[in-house]
Amino acid sequence: MGTKTVDVTGADTGTEATTDGEKAEEAADATTTDEATGAEDGDEQPEAPQEAGSSGVGQGAGAVVSAALGIVSLTGSWVGTVASARESLIGQLQTSQSSSVATMVREGYGDAWNAQALWAGLFALAALIVGVVVLARPAFGAPGKPQAPWIKSVAWAGVSLGVIGLLLAVLKYTDVLLGLPATG
Repeated sequence: MGTKTVDVTGADTGTEATTDGEKAEEAADATTTDEATGAEDGDEQPEAPQEAGSSGVGQGAGAVVSAALGIVSLTGSWVGTVASARESLIGQLQTSQSSSVATMVREGYGDAWNAQALWAGLFALAALIVGVVVLARPAFGAPGKPQAPWIKSVAWAGVSLGVIGLLLAVLKYTDVLLGLPATG
């Protein structure tokens, strides 16, 4: 857009001169570029603005919580241990010395075993629900925004652990798995 200039001696300098209109256009382009990047002359670049939508932190936290609840359902929890000990104590208090061995075992240990299984099942169910919510969230929240692969993996781990924990809890509670010994 520039024109060739010739100096006073008539020699071609090969440089291009710009008109006042072209200078104003270049200045406007520079200003537009600076506004787009948020930078001004001599200033540091500001951080990129956050989108109004979710950054995935909540989904990641939910996935980790789901996996942690699944692990707790399989390994046991403090709440389950306390509930088991409480049921064992109640069973011992309700039975007398003259009670049969079967009654003592059922009241002293069977109820405690069932309380432990119940709490494990509740943790497994919570893991399952949280994991499914994390996996289903993109379909309802931001369908166009993909979910990070690690979030999906951890959420699927939580769902899997929840299913396994729930299955084991039901089997323990119904005495199919490791039932009370036969007395009599």
